[in-house]
Amino acid sequence: IYYRLGLKYASKNLKADAADYGFTVTRSYEAIDEPNDVKQNADGSWTIKAGARVRVKIQMVAPTRRYHVALVDKLPAGLEIINSALAVAESVPDAPPVARGGYDYRRNWFEHQNLRDERAEAFAAQLWGGIWIYTYAARATTPGEFVAPPAKAEEMYSPETFGRSATDFVRIE
Repeated sequence: IYYRLGLKYASKNLKADAADYGFTVTRSYEAIDEPNDVKQNADGSWTIKAGARVRVKIQMVAPTRRYHVALVDKLPAGLEIINSALAVAESVPDAPPVARGGYDYRRNWFEHQNLRDERAEAFAAQLWGGIWIYTYAARATTPGEFVAPPAKAEEMYSPETFGRSATDFVRIE
């Protein structure tokens, strides 16, 4: 006999703190075209100019080798991902390569990525210990105040090994 009992709930408090249970994850937003298009406020929230192109940068730290890693970042509702691989999409300048230990990491650490309407996902079958960067481009399309749920990294077949960033609050004006 097999059965599963599950509970899904939503917290009243939208502010989730970062958690580190095997991964350390941080997220930041950078302007692609004009440096003043994106700024981080004193309270940690972000202000983005409407229509601006934004590079979302997620840093993931894995202290040891991990297997079957999934990194998922859900977008705030006012942003839309720019998928340059599509024929009708605009091109976006590449992010500068990240150098670690004298070696230039021009190759992606992940084997597969999904760029969806509401989230970006990256997957790796094996991830060596170290600092790993994942970036993607988005456009600020809708003015307003939005919540960006935490970015989360986990070992898919060992979900107790995970980490998440803190919740971000984004204002598009």
